[in-house]
Amino acid sequence: MTPDVDEYSQMSVEDFEELAARAPRHVKLEFLGGRVYSKYPLTVEDFEELERRAPETVRLEYINGKLEVKAVPDGNHGEIFMWLLRQCMQQRPELNLMPERGIKAEAYRKGRARTDGFLAPVGHFKGHREWSETDGALMAVEITSHDRDTDQRDRVDKPVGYAEADIPVYLLIDRDNNTITVFSEPKAGRYQRVDSHRWGTTVEIPAPVDITLDTEDIKDYAD
Repeated sequence: MTPDVDEYSQMSVEDFEELAARAPRHVKLEFLGGRVYSKYPLTVEDFEELERRAPETVRLEYINGKLEVKAVPDGNHGEIFMWLLRQCMQQRPELNLMPERGIKAEAYRKGRARTDGFLAPVGHFKGHREWSETDGALMAVEITSHDRDTDQRDRVDKPVGYAEADIPVYLLIDRDNNTITVFSEPKAGRYQRVDSHRWGTTVEIPAPVDITLDTEDIKDYAD
């Protein structure tokens, strides 16, 4: 019988073996069906220690009480990020879109998410360590990867976690559906407004971001 476990996303045997070898002694990991499992529930502190020890090829998150492995971005993923970065810099040069930023998400900041992009004023992250507080940030960005946990992680869990952390806007660039979804107006742990747009249309990102995205070029990276 399978034990009560937490799941990671799919990863290689080699990455698992290195992760397991580096894990703290009290963190017991298993590898079944291409996924990593923790035999016992982990605290946020356990997760942070495991993440610090993880090999560079493994990107860990702690979402909705579960451990996750975030897929390594491919070339189109990177091109989409750079497309968004250019538009942010042109329209709001006083802001930085920080890539691969770890943040404290969810209620009481108990989650740990590694955003594809995090928009905040220039200098906002000075002195921050691995996991930043969300206070003062304007927008979290996720670009979906073609892994089997994308649906639950990016479309279900992260909108809740980011709203609970009062991040004003969550921008989801969805490569499976060729859409951009803008989540805004967080209240009581939920985004009150959700607007979805097909690639190729003009997308207005509301205050406090106030950026207009021309998404025609993003169609070049459909896959």
